[in-house]
Amino acid sequence: MEFSTANCSATDKNRIWAQTLSETYFPLSAECHNVSEFEGTLSSWSLGILGLSQMECDGVLYHRKRSHFANEKDSSLLITIPHKGDVHFKQASRDTRCGPGGFLVERGDMPYEFWHGKRNKLWVLKVPTASVRSRLGATDRLGSLTFDGTTGVGAYFMGAVRNTIECIDEINSAGRDMAGQHLLELLCLSMRSDDRILDSHSSTIRAAHLQRAEQFIRDNLANPNLNSQLVAESCGISLRYLQQLFAENDHSIVGYIRDKRLTRCDEALKIANDTSTVAQIAHKWGFYDHAQFCKHYRKRFGCTPTDTRRQSRSDAITGG
Repeated sequence: MEFSTANCSATDKNRIWAQTLSETYFPLSAECHNVSEFEGTLSSWSLGILGLSQMECDGVLYHRKRSHFANEKDSSLLITIPHKGDVHFKQASRDTRCGPGGFLVERGDMPYEFWHGKRNKLWVLKVPTASVRSRLGATDRLGSLTFDGTTGVGAYFMGAVRNTIECIDEINSAGRDMAGQHLLELLCLSMRSDDRILDSHSSTIRAAHLQRAEQFIRDNLANPNLNSQLVAESCGISLRYLQQLFAENDHSIVGYIRDKRLTRCDEALKIANDTSTVAQIAHKWGFYDHAQFCKHYRKRFGCTPTDTRRQSRSDAITGG
């Protein structure tokens, strides 16, 4: 999708710019600093379960209010990469800024303010919160954090975003789906290497053990031998102690594993160009009884796996 305010009247720019961004990311309001002179362009592409966009515009302030997400079923994170100057972000009690060379995480399930005073160019990734949660755990600690994109995995991630945008017109739909998965894995890997995303409650020994066990599970979801005993042995703790840790947090080990695997199945089903059958996807992520998989999937997502696959392919054709 390509959009420009070039043909918009001065009185309509604020409204139309806000409407365009709301359709691209999620509902929000916008206040252009100088609406009569404001100019903005936006290009956006679908990368399977991810959305990628490039925008360039003059100074603007965005508001995400509670009314904007009151009825939203699924939440998303926005990953913003600024190029020409700092962007400012305020959410909950955090007030931060991010400049070129870094990237900012914005939670879509909480109110926030985002602004830049001068013309800026931004790359933005829209990522399902559930996809990040299935790889990193709780995402509440990610909001308003900025990450270094000049070294290590962060630089690799930023380079991959750049390469994707530069080559996007030459990549077919199947390639775009794969690019989205690649960017998602790199994003999570780059954030995981930062100590700040450790659970804020991990100051106790028990919480640290639980976090280690949960991360082991998230890293080994495709292992057909993943079970409670393997988790306990790999984390160097007894099975009874592991069960107690999960029970204290209102989880069962089996339920936690199933929940994370269902999220991975849902991701795969939403990739329109994935040629795997529903049964093959379920089997890949540890569901060997198809009837039980469909039962758990419907309970979690409110529809059948086939419904999700059909809808994703329909959306790919219609651009929905």
